[in-house]
Amino acid sequence: MRSFAFALSAYLLVSGVQAATPATAGLDGNFDEALAGSYTLPDPLVMQDGRPVTSAKMWQEARRPELLKLFEDNIFGVSPAAPKHMRFVVTDNDPKALGGLAARKQIAIYLNGKDQGPQMRVLLYLPNGVKAAPVFVGLNFHGNQSIDPDPAIDITTTWLTDYQSPGIIKHHATAASRGQDAAEWPLQQILSAGYGVATFAPGDLYPDSDNMIAESVHPYYGTQSSAPNHWGAIATWAWGLSRVYDYLATDKQVDAKRVIVIGHSRYGKAALWAGASDPRFAMVASNDSGEGGAKLYRRNFGESIRVMNTYWFAPRFKSFASREQDLPVDAHELIALVAPRPVYVATATEDLWGDPKGVFLAARAADPVYRLLGTDGLGVTDMPPPDTPVQTTIGFHNRTGVHEITAYDWSQYIRFADTHLRTLAK
Repeated sequence: MRSFAFALSAYLLVSGVQAATPATAGLDGNFDEALAGSYTLPDPLVMQDGRPVTSAKMWQEARRPELLKLFEDNIFGVSPAAPKHMRFVVTDNDPKALGGLAARKQIAIYLNGKDQGPQMRVLLYLPNGVKAAPVFVGLNFHGNQSIDPDPAIDITTTWLTDYQSPGIIKHHATAASRGQDAAEWPLQQILSAGYGVATFAPGDLYPDSDNMIAESVHPYYGTQSSAPNHWGAIATWAWGLSRVYDYLATDKQVDAKRVIVIGHSRYGKAALWAGASDPRFAMVASNDSGEGGAKLYRRNFGESIRVMNTYWFAPRFKSFASREQDLPVDAHELIALVAPRPVYVATATEDLWGDPKGVFLAARAADPVYRLLGTDGLGVTDMPPPDTPVQTTIGFHNRTGVHEITAYDWSQYIRFADTHLRTLAK
């Protein structure tokens, strides 16, 4: 089970939610609906100069680029362009993995084209019997070897969070971590449905902790960490998700038109930003992403900017702590940046830190953009009861339970993809 990085508190212990990593800030979010406050959301269909957005063309050519820049400058930071000299090396290719259910590939992505320097290690499973498979792409918490007991998976060697993980010793994986997160990656369920899975560890690009920027890829790209819009860890991970797409687009066993970016918790934030900034992803699934993801900033409930990890975001972001109403954007516009592609934002009833109602309200406020672009948007105005998925072009559910990603969540994402990506199949 994963949660946002914040200090343990009585609330977490009562609710059953556990912290993924310790943090310096204490938990002080509001959990009283009566104190959630009033707010006015910025209109995604009004330009900064006050002009209304009246057409799909105006959205794509004017408003969407404007919103992207606002998110870059104020929240996530500006990422560098894709490397010019990337090199992909398939280091393992077993066509009969997992008892014949899938083909397993392990890929080294050399970001500067050289063996020495920044690189990523990607684990890919593809369902056998599918000529060109759609693929879910997402980050894992404890290394590639943690998603399945398959003994042939290379053990991730980069820095990993070791909170409540006996298989991770001093932030490095051991053989005891094999398969420890398999419940979060139900491979048999996913592969049997005809979908592949690609994943990598965050430490390949930015170790998921404070004061690790020197261990990240940032020094290789010469970016200035003092710049107000310097890319944070979430933007770095999102950038990495796009680099995985770069490889998948070269693999003839993958349907590049049906690559889905997915993430849970902080990596749900990264998935949303990757899907917003890279339109090559055909669909986005963001699970329990909370503040900085699908949760409204302006709604005073649960997690707030003041207690969030600084390294996740651009330096300017923290200046909006306790003055969220001054942000030029909000989460509904992040969701809207995926339009008209299908996007699914989900949460859980006991994940009050992630504000389930605030996630629904963000999805609802993104609806006008989806409708302008010719889709059915969210299609509902009232928050549905728990375990009652909405599967229109904006998907939503509030699963009974705590902050985690489960087989139930995956079943909804697979059904959503079946519905919305079928027409894109090769």
